[in-house]
Parts: sequence; C-alpha cells; structure tokens
Amino acid sequence: MTKPFLSIRDLRKAFGGFVAVHDVTIDIPKGEFLTFLGPSGSGKSTTLYAIAGFQQPTSGDVLLEGRSLLSVPSHKRNIGMVFQRYTLFQHLTVAENVAFPLRVRRRPDAEVNRKVAEMLSLVRLESFGGRYPGALSGGQQQRVALARALAYDPPILLMDEPLSALDKKLREEIQAEIRRIHRETGVTILYVTHDQDEALHLSDRIALFRDGRIEQIGTGEDLYLRPASEFVASFIGNSNFLPAEHLETVNGSATIRLADGSVVSGVRNDREFSQGQKTRLMVRPEAFRLRPGAATAGLAVEFIDTAFFGERRRVIARTAAGQEIDVRPTSDMAQAQEGIAPRGQQIFFDPAAAFLFPA
Repeated sequence: MTKPFLSIRDLRKAFGGFVAVHDVTIDIPKGEFLTFLGPSGSGKSTTLYAIAGFQQPTSGDVLLEGRSLLSVPSHKRNIGMVFQRYTLFQHLTVAENVAFPLRVRRRPDAEVNRKVAEMLSLVRLESFGGRYPGALSGGQQQRVALARALAYDPPILLMDEPLSALDKKLREEIQAEIRRIHRETGVTILYVTHDQDEALHLSDRIALFRDGRIEQIGTGEDLYLRPASEFVASFIGNSNFLPAEHLETVNGSATIRLADGSVVSGVRNDREFSQGQKTRLMVRPEAFRLRPGAATAGLAVEFIDTAFFGERRRVIARTAAGQEIDVRPTSDMAQAQEGIAPRGQQIFFDPAAAFLFPA
C-alpha cells in the first residue's frame, strides 16, 4: 500500500484546559488541494499551524513521506505559507520580495533571477518587478505573496484565509488564479477558509471542522449531496429543516409525517429511527418546484416575500405550521416572476433529494 504524501495522525492541541484540536487524522496524497473549512474557532487554523511548525501539538504526529516533522523547526520544513495579511516587505521591490526566500537559502544569483522571472510570470505580474508593495492593489499584493511562497519549490503550500480581505469580485478572480497555479505547479495545497463557496470552488476535497474535530471529509459533492450530519447539511449550501415524525424505513427509504399531517414516502435514510420518533427533514431551497412533477411531494405554504437574484428568484414561504422556509426554484421562473398567489399555494419536492436527521 502506498504511503500518503502528508499524514496527520491523532493530532491534538490543548491550551491549558481548552482543547482546540481533538485527535485529527487525515491522509493527503501528493498534489491534492485540500481545504480546511469551518466556523471560527473550529480548529482548522490551529491544525494548519501545527503542520507549519508554528504550534507544537500536545500529542499526535505530522509526517511528510513517512518522516515525522515534529522535531524539525518551522523554517527548515520547506513548507510555503500564505497568510491573510500579505506580510510583504514594504521596503523591498516586488522582485526583491519574491527573491527573499531564495537569498536566505543562498541560491546563486543566476538561479534567483531565473526563479523570480518564472514566479512573476506564473502570477502574471511580469512587469511589476520594480514596483513596491504600497503601489499595488490588494489582489496584486496577494499574488506577490503567493509567488514568494512558491519561489523555492516547496512540496507543500499552506494558505490561511488568504482572500478574506478582498472584495467579492477580486476574491473570485484570485480564486481562479489559485486554481490555475495549482494545475500548473502540482503543488500540494492545504487551504483554510470559513467560506463554503470558496471551498467548493477550489478544492479536490474538503475537511469540515467543528469544535476541533473533522465532522466530514470528502469532495464538495460528497458533503453537499451526502451530508454525514445535520451540521454538514446546514453548513454546506442552504437548507430548510422541517419537523417530521418517522413512520417506517424499508430498504433505506423512509416514510414520514410532516407537521401539517401530510405523509411523505421515499425519503433517503440510512439511520436507525424508531416508529413515531421525532426527526428533521432537510430540503435544499433549490430542490423545491412551483409545479408538480413525477415522484414529487406537495407542501402547502403561504408566500410572504420574493426577491430577484439574477439567475433565480428567492421566495420566502410560510408552512401551515408557521415555519418560514427558503425556496429558490431553478425552473418555473416565468411563474415566479409573474407573481405567486399569496394563499393556498403548494410547492413540490422530490423526497429522494431530501435528508432525514434526528430531532
């Protein structure tokens, strides 16, 4: 069996009586783009800093190609790092900033010059080498920081919330650049963010953190389409949770009763629920339809608000039980734009696209 390129084994980090990371274990193949996603305080940055050598774990290990890094100082781990703040030397030019890690390693001048030119070309800043960081935009400064981190060909690049200070349009542009650079260099990237859209856009896999533990790890599709818990379902994408009573499950297909008394069959379920147990049915906003279709279940609602979002319209509806839900139909736009009857309306969803969780 091939050993993983980077392996995190039972990593634990405590600060006094507070445990920030609980026994995290991950295997990362060479060349993967893995994102640590989660809310603030979930342990994702602490895990990243343990890999970088900025934090000494309380227990566990970090292995690169089977060799422990714990006794290796951070500056000798040969790991690239890009932070939220650009951390550029303001008194050095762009080219001098990129050259800095090569100069520290006493590389020959010819190699330094070649590498600086190569890195500035990689981040598409070939004509900016003579400028100072203060003359650059935020996005350009982050590209310089990325070029500097890659200049000495590190096998691993760690990125801690590198785009959070940028506006939405610029953030999306730099995301595209990071994807391109990952494809072109093949460097293994570990990326920290609390932005689910950023994680879905960039990653080969996502490790979703919660309270110092990994709640689920997998592709974006895994987490979105097959959430392991209600937390995953609520954090990845938008979600509606409807109170429901479990009636029975046969061959992974559940029959439930909603709060309005309607019975819905065909809900995906791989958990053990007793008959009559209180549960929560999760339906994505985009899974709702304004017209019935094959194998759909109806839900009586009152529409109370609507807003236009370009490619779709968002509708806020209230169920017969008084719960407000988010409806974002990807079709039926004409009906949504013409206006919706305020009362007596039904919306529809495919039970096989819904999920059942414990109440």
